[in-house]
Amino acid sequence: MTPTLARLNQWLSASAESEILEFKEARSQFDSNKLIEYCVAISNECGGHLIFGVSDKKPRQVVGTNAYAGTPDQNSIKARILEKLHIRIELTELQHPDGRVLVFSIPSRPIGHPLNIDGRYLMRSGESLVAMTADYLKSIFAEGQSNWLSLFAKEDLDADAVVALLDTQTFFDLLKLPYPSSRDGVVDKLASEQLIVKKNMFWAITNMAAMLLAKDLNAFSLELARKSPRVVVYEGVDKTATKDDKPGVKGYAVGFGNLVEFIHSAAPLNKSVEQVVREEVKMFPKQALRELIANALVHQDFLIGGMSVMIEMYSDRVEISNPGTPPIKVERFIDEYRSRNERLASLMRRFGICEEKGSGVDKVIHAVEAYQLPPPDFRVGEHRTTAILYAHQDFSKMGKEDRIRACYQHCSLMYVSNKKMSNQSLRDRFGLPETKVATVSTLISAAKDAGLIKPDESETMSTRYAKYVPFWAQ
Repeated sequence: MTPTLARLNQWLSASAESEILEFKEARSQFDSNKLIEYCVAISNECGGHLIFGVSDKKPRQVVGTNAYAGTPDQNSIKARILEKLHIRIELTELQHPDGRVLVFSIPSRPIGHPLNIDGRYLMRSGESLVAMTADYLKSIFAEGQSNWLSLFAKEDLDADAVVALLDTQTFFDLLKLPYPSSRDGVVDKLASEQLIVKKNMFWAITNMAAMLLAKDLNAFSLELARKSPRVVVYEGVDKTATKDDKPGVKGYAVGFGNLVEFIHSAAPLNKSVEQVVREEVKMFPKQALRELIANALVHQDFLIGGMSVMIEMYSDRVEISNPGTPPIKVERFIDEYRSRNERLASLMRRFGICEEKGSGVDKVIHAVEAYQLPPPDFRVGEHRTTAILYAHQDFSKMGKEDRIRACYQHCSLMYVSNKKMSNQSLRDRFGLPETKVATVSTLISAAKDAGLIKPDESETMSTRYAKYVPFWAQ
């Protein structure tokens, strides 16, 4: 509902500042960073309005505001909030007799996805902003996702129909269990994993069972079929010419091995590595592809309709993306773990498809460094998270941002491996000779200036022999 003067008068007469209203005088201006923090907190409380030009003490009165006067300033702050938080706010100017009032209409956060700014999850407490409590944060992560996975994809089935729709042989093979000698033994095991549920005298297959074990997702519903991963292979570096376009039909666990093999085989050859090992080597390490595809499947937001996991292969890169934005900052992918679909992730780990918690992205970085590829790039859009692996590129041809990102990722990888980055270890990562000590020192200084790494104060401060740790290291 668009704010109006009549609505404003109702807000002014409210007996208390409700969960969805926040008043600020902001007579001349308001700090943009603080504004973004309030957007985080209000959105986390399911959305509301931040109102400038009104006294924040009762009885509330319009005092007028000059904050964000003019279309350019308003468009600028809206764009900044969209870039930082991936939510769209609306601004409404109200010309009250006592002065100008500016209303920020802030939408609710996505279900199961609390917003954060610089890793801080905020909520309101009286007139202050405070860190969200652990219980509150946990309750948000628990919203929606487990419910969607627990919904029924197909009902009123007998045991034969369940086995006809689900690849139960693969299920037992992945768990390294012998296949039961009776049909009842098969459905009992599925039921014990809460993949199927007994309703009256029949069985119901959950969305989770279908997404993992379906022989053909089209046999369930169009909604589930659209969540199957799609692979597109392009001829060049853009989408102009398509070589192959393959939508998946099998459940994630059933089709995962073949999916990874197809992507790996579609990749170009890595001539640089071939010269060293004297055998044909694909451009992208299979382990890196496997980890990133598994992460995309597990961490996607199933509540976003009409979108699926996408694997797009170009001649110089592969982009692996999933619906939804991550609950943690991309800079912390290598050392932190949080999944919005923990039941799905847990079973995928037991299947041997996913690594243990927090040990996937570090394996991607390790494989990329072994192949001496440019650093992978993790990007967060408004509704999609994308991981990009790039084809081989000499250090001299890498851009500054790529070099700094590689330095940070190498430093993080060393730290989680209980080691410390040095000039020499970074030269080894790029395959550079000792004559490039000064070049690498300059790169390390740039990464420090970017706030991504810091010197390890427990080691020598000599520039040549200094050790470094990521900015988040304790």
